[in-house]
Order: sequence, then structure tokens, then C-alpha cells
Amino acid sequence: MMPRKAALTALMVFALAAFAWPQFQGKVSVTVIDAAKNPVEKAEVTIVSQRTTTLRYEIKTDSQGHFVQIGIQPGYYMLSVRKPGFVSAQKEIHVGVAGEESFEITLMTAEAAAAKSYSAADTAFLSGNKLYAEQKYAEAAAAYGEAIGLEPANWAYRLNLGLALKKAGKTEEALAAFRKAVELNPESYSANKETGETLAKAGQFAEAKPFYDKAAGLSPDDPDAQYNLGVCLVNLGESEAALPRFEKTVELKPDYADAYYQMATILISQNKVPEAKASLEKFLALAPDHEKAGIAKQLLEYLKK
Repeated sequence: MMPRKAALTALMVFALAAFAWPQFQGKVSVTVIDAAKNPVEKAEVTIVSQRTTTLRYEIKTDSQGHFVQIGIQPGYYMLSVRKPGFVSAQKEIHVGVAGEESFEITLMTAEAAAAKSYSAADTAFLSGNKLYAEQKYAEAAAAYGEAIGLEPANWAYRLNLGLALKKAGKTEEALAAFRKAVELNPESYSANKETGETLAKAGQFAEAKPFYDKAAGLSPDDPDAQYNLGVCLVNLGESEAALPRFEKTVELKPDYADAYYQMATILISQNKVPEAKASLEKFLALAPDHEKAGIAKQLLEYLKK
């Protein structure tokens, strides 16, 4: 089997979950109200993935201040709500596996906000949130930096700064912000996940591993957390340890196509041909137009010889 293994290994390609084939399952239900508990109609709601700004949803609330968005890929998102006459609101949300997440967002009128006493750090942070929601990431980063200068121990300010810098393409600065967020709050899923992802994208898999491992432990029902840790382990040459992570991924999310591809490549290296064939067939059934579909077909044909 050595010649076959060598030939097949040359075809294997590993990728981070940030580029995974879309898997849509979640549902988000949100009610937007004002300070008096009245529904806010026609509020503009934007839900943007923290993995990629191209994955976004835009909705308006109905007469009851309510909206429902179905078919959302599990993961973390930034939810922003805006309406003229109100101060914009922003919230980080997590969409679980095949789950329905419900949230209530309260919008404060501009008059009420003007009367409310905010600390200088709060004001800068809220300004950053508004700019982030408008996709003005460089300006948002500056506002978050101002908030941090006034309240340096606030881990959420650091996380948001990292997210804004990441969107602005300032990877090294974003990594520093994420690392500080983890230092201030080691139990933050988002801070650990973002730190691990940034390191992994830079090819620093050994450094990324403990952060991915922590994120997977903090959110064990998140298939992306399991998948990312698995890919990190593969890139460290720890395929034996990676396989259970991919198996857990598909257990949590049976239609997670990329996990089947990764499982197949490991099973091939273990000379488990029937299992590898089954994983490749599942991958192709779920994602026939995937960028790796051609390689998967070649592998499958080779295994059938």
C-alpha cells in the first residue's frame, strides 16, 4: 500500500473552518422594543458573521417589533439594530447547532440617551459599536482604542478592538488585542477562538493549538470549534488526535461537509479504505460543487481500483 498511500497523500489538501463549505441550520428570533417595552417597528437589523463579512443577513422588524431569520450557519455573529430617532444597539450572539436562539433588544431614544449619564469609556465604546455596524472598521478601532485608554481592564473592549482591526486587515494588531482579551478573561470563547484562528492563519499552529483547545472546551457543542481544533492538529502532524475531533464535528452537525473530507484523508493514511470511501461519498453528496470536489473524486476513484 505504500505507493498508493504516497500517491493519495499528494492529493490531500487541508483548510481552516474559516473557508468551510456553508452549512445552514440555525434560527434566530429577535424582538426589538423601546425603553417603555413598546415594539419598535421597521427597525433595520443586520446579522454579520464573525468569520466572514460576506455572510450577512439584513431584515426589518414587523409591527410587533419581531423578526425571524432561518437558515443561519452555527457560529458567532454581530447583531446590529438601527432606526432613526434611536441609538443603535449591537450584540454578539451565538447560533447553536440546529437550535433556535431568541433575543430581546432594547433601543433607547436619542432623547433618553442624551439624558443618560455615560462614562467616557462607555461613550467611546458605543461610538465604536456604531461605527463597526456601519462597517467603518478603522474608525471603530480608534473608538475602541479610546475606550481602552480610559478603562484598560475591560476585556470586551479588547475583543471588539481585535474584531475591528481584523476587519480592517491589521492582523498583527488584531492578534495583540485578542491575546490581551484572553489574558483579561481566559474563559471567553470568542477571545480564545479569535486568537487561535489568527495564529493558525499565520501558520503558527503550535501556538494556535491551546487557544483552539480552550475554545472547544468552552463550547463543546460548536462544530466549528471541534473542526478548527482538528485541522490545527492535522497541520501539527497529529492526525490520530484530529480524527475524533472531526467525528465529533459530524456528530454535532451531520451535514458538515468539510469534516467528512478531512476524515477521509486521515482514514486513507490509516489504510482504512472502506471508511475512507464512505467519508468521501458523503462529502461529495453534501458538497458536489465544493472546490475540493475534484480531488475527492480522484481519491474515490483511486480507492475503488
